[in-house]
Amino acid sequence: MIRAALVEDDDIIRKPLIELLEGVEGFRCIGAYQNAEDALEDIPRKFPDIVLMDINLPGMDGIECTYRLKAKMPGLLIAMLTVYEDAGKIFQSLQAGAVGYLLKLSKPEEILAALKEVVAGGSPMSPQIARKVVQSFHRERKGESQKLSPREEQVLSMLSKGYLYKEIAFELSISNDTVHNHIRKIYEKLQVHSRTEAVIKYLKN
Repeated sequence: MIRAALVEDDDIIRKPLIELLEGVEGFRCIGAYQNAEDALEDIPRKFPDIVLMDINLPGMDGIECTYRLKAKMPGLLIAMLTVYEDAGKIFQSLQAGAVGYLLKLSKPEEILAALKEVVAGGSPMSPQIARKVVQSFHRERKGESQKLSPREEQVLSMLSKGYLYKEIAFELSISNDTVHNHIRKIYEKLQVHSRTEAVIKYLKN
């Protein structure tokens, strides 16, 4: 029995997925959420085998939700179910901890087969998406990131521990503007575009 949870705000997509999981032997839907905030609160209580995660959610997006769920439950399997095919979204999702990337246009039998593959240890995604992932990794390996200064390392370490910008400024006795300048330089040197990406890259190293 594969116990699945859904994070999807669109009723037209969420309800048929619930019916699909409840109507096929070997699957069960143990939770369906319309936003990331509810999912973050309830999923750790239910311990599903796998989560199907939309990216474009109201409030917190699915990539950030994936990152936070993985921080709470490192062994949780998460597959993105989305309309996005661009390399940036794919790569950010995988960096956040997703193990599969499925398109909402996939047939029901393809979604069920992908869920089985994830639980069995695979990482399902279409050949086109797989190629974009490979290309993204190649581009990242070609670009040598500049070294962070000791102060930038300190700021990034505090970001990884959940400090707010104003808390970093207070702890380091610097201005908010100085904190923002450090973070801008960190993003440039690490070749990232968000706090989540910067922290993931920091923790990987």
